[in-house]
Amino acid sequence: GVVIARIFEEAGLPDGVLHLLPGDGSVGRAVVEAPEVRVISFTGSTPVGRAIGEQAGRLLKRAHLELGGNNALVVLPGADVAKAASAGAFGSYLHQGQICMTTGRHIVHESLVEEYTAALAAKAEALPVGDPAREDVALGPIIDRRQLERVHGIVTDSVAAGAKVAAGGEIDGAGYRATVLTGLTTDMPAWREEIFGPVAPVISFSTAEEAARIVNDCEYGLSVGILGDVGTAMKLADRIDSGKVHINEQTVSDEPNAPFGGVKASGTGSRFGGAAANVEAFTETQWLTVRPDIADYPF
Repeated sequence: GVVIARIFEEAGLPDGVLHLLPGDGSVGRAVVEAPEVRVISFTGSTPVGRAIGEQAGRLLKRAHLELGGNNALVVLPGADVAKAASAGAFGSYLHQGQICMTTGRHIVHESLVEEYTAALAAKAEALPVGDPAREDVALGPIIDRRQLERVHGIVTDSVAAGAKVAAGGEIDGAGYRATVLTGLTTDMPAWREEIFGPVAPVISFSTAEEAARIVNDCEYGLSVGILGDVGTAMKLADRIDSGKVHINEQTVSDEPNAPFGGVKASGTGSRFGGAAANVEAFTETQWLTVRPDIADYPF
C-alpha cells in the first residue's frame, strides 16, 4: 500500500485525494463507520466482507464487495489438450495461486481427463520454487507460514479422504510445490475450499449438464474459464452462475477498463472498473429540476 501511494504521489496526484491508513481490523471498522465515508469498496476475504456488509447495511451505506473465489476451468471434448494444460497451469500456479481469480477447480471431459492430468502434472513438476526475483524461478513464497501450513493441510486432508497426488503435494522452504490432485469427490476439502495456494484439483464430467452442475455447486461465483468449441462454450456459459466467464481463456483474466465483480459468496454483484462503472459505483445520482419562476399552486 505504501509503495502504491508513493507512485500516485510521484505521478502528481493532488494532496488529500488518496489517504493510506495502515492497520488492522480496528482501522477498517473506523473507516466504515466514519460519517464522511459514504461508499465502501472492499477487496478481501468473504468472512471480512460479510462483516463489512453488515456494518454498511446498518449505516445505510453502499458497499461494493469483491471477495473470494473457487474458480472453475472447464475443458470441453475436442479441446487442444496441450494448450488447455498450459492455460490450466497458468491459472492455478501464477503468483503461487494467491489470486482471487486463481483456477481452483479443473473440470475436464472424461475423454480428455487422463491426457490432461498427465500434461498438467508434467508442467507442475517442471516449475521450480524459490526466489521469484530469479528468472528461472516460477513459484515464490506463500504469504506466511500459517497459510503455507493451511495449504498443505487441505492437500493432506484430501489425500486422507481418498485423493491422489499426481504432482507436488510438498512444502518447499517458504513455498509449496505446484500440485495436481486426482481421484477427488466434490465434498473433499481441496475441491470445496478456496485454497489460495498452487493446487490444481482435477475431476471429470460426461455431459454439459453435469459440467454446469459441478461448476455451480460452489458457494462462490467469481470467474470461470471454458476451453473448447466456442458455440458449445457459449451455451454452457448461459447456465453458469459467475460474475465473469472467459471462453478459451483461463480464470485469471481481467482488464482495468472492464467492470469486475462476482456473485454468491464472491461479492454483492457490484461492478467497478472502467469509466462508466466507476462513475456509477462511486458517485450519487441527483435529480435536479429548474423552473424559470415559482409555480402557482392550488393551496
